[in-house]
Amino acid sequence: MHPMVKPALRRGWRDLNTVQFGMTPAHALTLGPMDTATGSFLELLNGTRGLPLLREEARRMDLPDGHVDTLVRRLAHAGLVDDARGGGPAAEALRAKEDVLRRLRPDLASLSLTSPEPGGAIGRLAARRSLRVQVRGAGRVGAVLASVLSGAGVGEVDVRDVGRVEPWDVAPGGLSAESLGDRRDEAARASARDAAPDRPPRRPHAPGSGARDPGLSLVILSPRDDVAVHAPDPLAAEPLMASGTPHLYAGVVEGTGVVGPLVLPGQSGCAGCLHRNRTDRDPAWPRLVAQWRSGKARQVGACDLALATTVAGLAAAHALTFLDGESPTAAGVRWEVSLPALDWRPRPVWPHPACACGAAEKGNEKYTSAEGEPRETMAVQQPSTERRRGTGSARRTGTWRAHV
Repeated sequence: MHPMVKPALRRGWRDLNTVQFGMTPAHALTLGPMDTATGSFLELLNGTRGLPLLREEARRMDLPDGHVDTLVRRLAHAGLVDDARGGGPAAEALRAKEDVLRRLRPDLASLSLTSPEPGGAIGRLAARRSLRVQVRGAGRVGAVLASVLSGAGVGEVDVRDVGRVEPWDVAPGGLSAESLGDRRDEAARASARDAAPDRPPRRPHAPGSGARDPGLSLVILSPRDDVAVHAPDPLAAEPLMASGTPHLYAGVVEGTGVVGPLVLPGQSGCAGCLHRNRTDRDPAWPRLVAQWRSGKARQVGACDLALATTVAGLAAAHALTFLDGESPTAAGVRWEVSLPALDWRPRPVWPHPACACGAAEKGNEKYTSAEGEPRETMAVQQPSTERRRGTGSARRTGTWRAHV
């Protein structure tokens, strides 16, 4: 092990005996008592020395025997230590790609904040390279979202859509003005490849939806049609539900951005649950949806560029959190934000007992079908929340993991 105090956290002395690591409440913690000599020794924990050499340095600084091991163990228990050579073979292979790793250094530093174990951050970053994500929809949201995931190190990002690039599809980070008239899906794939830190081998794209492809870690549905954003069609997701493929919804409808739900088949509320819960609250809902779907589609919807970019970024963040093995708050929740106030609101998508997805059978907790109205006593078992680092922050934990 080559210990390294995580460089993503700024360090400062609160007093003569207490060191604070980090600035923000979500990740900051204090450690003490710590003497000045030990504080100076922290500078040597930079990943360039193994434990034997660190012990020699400690003896030259007149630190007591066993002090280094105790200090490293204490810092590691607090989640403050990384291993400059840890993470396994995949991480070692990534380190060998110096140009790629330089591109991903900010992502690696960010992952170190949420990966308490030494070597965990680069291990997760390396694992992203083996993942395959499919984005369905290459409009202002989907194309940008695909490029963000690719730029963050996801190994393969496939994009599916129809038609050709129109002027209103163009967005920074997504489809370019040079791609006008090109096939949407091909242009979006090219944009995602251009954003990647390196070029993974290209795989042939078979015709069809690809829903039953066992290699897909996640499917993101970001339709350009605003009705599909507001009222996701459960039939469109049936192949994903049948194959057990996790999927996330994202899009913009009438000046409102939507991220979620992240559907974990059989465990969290799905599009069918969403439709049934809305019907319970509003009997006219099915009638309205039928009219919206059968009406003439809008050629250009109300999709503010800044809002679309925000939605794409948040959806990518939720997707990466899931792909990295954590449980994002989009699991079973639709996050909505509307212009001009831009106030994000969580809308729970509770498992519905009448839905064939079976998520309501996974637990026996009470749930609500709307904002606070109790309905039944069967619901998905929600991920637990554990206190973390004594700073008032919390970390959600769950058991669902992305397929690698």
